[in-house]
Amino acid sequence: MPTKISSRVISFALSAIVFLTSLCAGFTSYLAPALADNYEKATLFDEDLSSKDLSDSNFTLATLRKCDLHGATLVGLRLFRAKFLEVDLHGADLRYATLDSALFSDSNLNDANLEGAFAYHARFEGTTIDGADFTDVLLRDDALKVLCEIATGTNPTTGRNTRETLMCDYR
Repeated sequence: MPTKISSRVISFALSAIVFLTSLCAGFTSYLAPALADNYEKATLFDEDLSSKDLSDSNFTLATLRKCDLHGATLVGLRLFRAKFLEVDLHGADLRYATLDSALFSDSNLNDANLEGAFAYHARFEGTTIDGADFTDVLLRDDALKVLCEIATGTNPTTGRNTRETLMCDYR
């Protein structure tokens, strides 16, 4: 024999479901990591992205001119064929970034941490690297030659000497 459910019970049950759903949604949004940004093929001019966390973002084929990224967290960033023209990356965290075929022209990589980055076809034209950490960065021999000619300083975060991280004196 079917049981008759009162409208008050149904109303209470629906209210409880709505409450629990909104509560769970609040917790998951609190615990979930921020989604990476997509700047693929973007052109950025004079943007202030300093001290921002842009980890795992995509800057493939992007052009950045006179942008401020000093102190930014750029771990795992995809910068394939990106152009950095007069960009301030002072103290930026570029660990494990993909910098293949990227161009750094008249930019500032002083005190940046590029540990484990893939930068095989990257070019560094007029870019400063005082105190940059290139530990385990894959670079072409011609790029290494250019970087070793200007390599000085010690990275303030890792304590590693720039020339040693590039292995300049061991080639």
